[in-house]
Amino acid sequence: MSWSTPLKLHELARGPVRLRLAPDAAERAAVAKRLGLESLPALTADVTVKPWLDGVEIAGRFDAVVEQICGVSLDPFDQPVEGEIAVHAVPPGSPHAAAPEGGELELDPDAPDAPDILAGDAVDVAAYVVEHLALEIDPFPRKPGVEFEYQPEEAETSPFAALKKLTEPKA
Repeated sequence: MSWSTPLKLHELARGPVRLRLAPDAAERAAVAKRLGLESLPALTADVTVKPWLDGVEIAGRFDAVVEQICGVSLDPFDQPVEGEIAVHAVPPGSPHAAAPEGGELELDPDAPDAPDILAGDAVDVAAYVVEHLALEIDPFPRKPGVEFEYQPEEAETSPFAALKKLTEPKA
């Protein structure tokens, strides 16, 4: 089972659509598995979808609690995650889409991102929430208060170690 909230583009003709998304336990479990999390105890998103050129603009924010495994202690722990969603998407064949593959594309790091190209005449709002959640998750999770302490092994002292130092050529 996966979490999906499709919205047809023609539904935006009457104006912006405001959505409060909150997947149930089975949908959160599917999202957690997809993102490589231990679990996803909570996820809610408040999103506004409105017309933009010949496509849509999705704007809002999400709040979640993710359960990850600490990279140091290997203990599971919960961590709050929040983020903003700001996306433009256009239908296939739109004149506002980015240059086709093989065409020249100028990259300007300060320019806004090119709009996404939808697969059809609907936008899956939940998929954009999951995508933005994935971008906010710490790829190297560390449980609060856990410190990584490395102590190099002490070199073994033996009578042969002292002889080796005497026989090494001096620089």
